[in-house]
Amino acid sequence: MSCVVGIDPGTKSFDLLGLDCDCDEIVLDVAIPTKQIAADPESVIDKLERLDPDLIVGPSGYGMPVKKIADITPRDIFLMSLVSKGDKKSILGMRGLIETLKKHNLPVYFIPGVIHLPTVPSYRKINKIDMGTPDKLCSCALAVRDQATRRNIDYDQTSLVLLEIGFAHTAAIAVDSGRVVDGIGGSSGGIGFLSMGAMDSELAYMLRGFPKEFVTSRGARTLAGSKIAPEELVLHDYAWRAFAEGAVKNVCALMATLAPEEVLLSGRLSKIPEIVEGLTERLEMIAPVRLMNGLNGVKTAKESAQGAALIASGLTHGRYESLVETMRITEARGTVLDYANLDTQQ
Repeated sequence: MSCVVGIDPGTKSFDLLGLDCDCDEIVLDVAIPTKQIAADPESVIDKLERLDPDLIVGPSGYGMPVKKIADITPRDIFLMSLVSKGDKKSILGMRGLIETLKKHNLPVYFIPGVIHLPTVPSYRKINKIDMGTPDKLCSCALAVRDQATRRNIDYDQTSLVLLEIGFAHTAAIAVDSGRVVDGIGGSSGGIGFLSMGAMDSELAYMLRGFPKEFVTSRGARTLAGSKIAPEELVLHDYAWRAFAEGAVKNVCALMATLAPEEVLLSGRLSKIPEIVEGLTERLEMIAPVRLMNGLNGVKTAKESAQGAALIASGLTHGRYESLVETMRITEARGTVLDYANLDTQQ
């Protein structure tokens, strides 16, 4: 059997989706708690080795041009994690998992984020790092496939904004003619359920320095005043309004780039009817809104893991090669720091 695997390194769980390249059947569909992966990276290896996949799209952090794990350098790992020297926080245990995957000689490839893509004009990247991480790009690949399949059109005829409302972050990506042309990442837009979203630069100046985990805190759950579950968010008016308006503003900001045919919702919080209803009511003034359809037969893995499997298939010249070509993923170049002026010398 020829197969590929997509991995979604989520804040709450690492989702793995295995896809049979010959018949498009699901051969692996699991979610492993992120805390378990961070504590024991080996726990995922048996599932992967049992499949003997041709290619795995691995946890790529902030992303890089397509690169196989054997060629990864310490500089690459820094650029994927962006953890400053002296900050011991390893986001989602990614560094440990990468080292484990490399040790077992698995066919893992890392992929770009939105900022690496040639389809996003460089002037839109100025002073940006997070315009959508690789997992959001994976969800976007699934969204392009979804709209093309549903409307019976070619990939290069799709037009949409993907609004992903995850457990930690809220992000939005604009697609025109099947290509990503703009994006607002989880740390550059409205607040997420866990994350604080974009920060006023004056506030950043006043804080002077803060640990990495600060970025993934002070979100809607903090505003609610307690450790609520996502299902309880709409019951806390102050936090819910901040969250919902932030998500809508993400989409509205992308209207400066294109007028989408529709807005697609994805992510863990898109499974909560009350949240979907509230966002749909606000977003319908922009474009028709609907939940994104996943691959047939998937019961567990989130959209980003499914999209990662599609990209993995495309990278092996399989069924979704034309999807990867349309999105120009293999043409990605540069680093996430190319458009950020980090020179603080006077």
